[in-house]
Amino acid sequence: MIRRALRKEERDLIAALVVGKQGYEGIIGGLADCLVEEMNDGGMGSLLFVRESVGERRFGQELGEADFDDVDDVLVSVTLNLDQNGNLFELDVWKVDNSPLKRFPPLTDIRIRS
Repeated sequence: MIRRALRKEERDLIAALVVGKQGYEGIIGGLADCLVEEMNDGGMGSLLFVRESVGERRFGQELGEADFDDVDDVLVSVTLNLDQNGNLFELDVWKVDNSPLKRFPPLTDIRIRS
């Protein structure tokens, strides 16, 4: 798997999912230093956050959820997940027709779910 830094539009989306989550505001400041791997999801845009740690990481909890419409008007659901230790784990992106994501949205198009 190829590791890379987050793209600006990915950082913006993740920050929007974290804003207002008490106790997790520090995540936003660290996004510029995050490394991710693109997940094998058919091009829908899911990302796995890379951590150099000992031991196996697993899902811990959801931190934020949102929806947006891709440029082809297909609904996209996004969930930001933490691992069992409270660290960023994955950005789960699911386009309801399972087609590849065409673009991450501008912030004005994101609908945050409470």
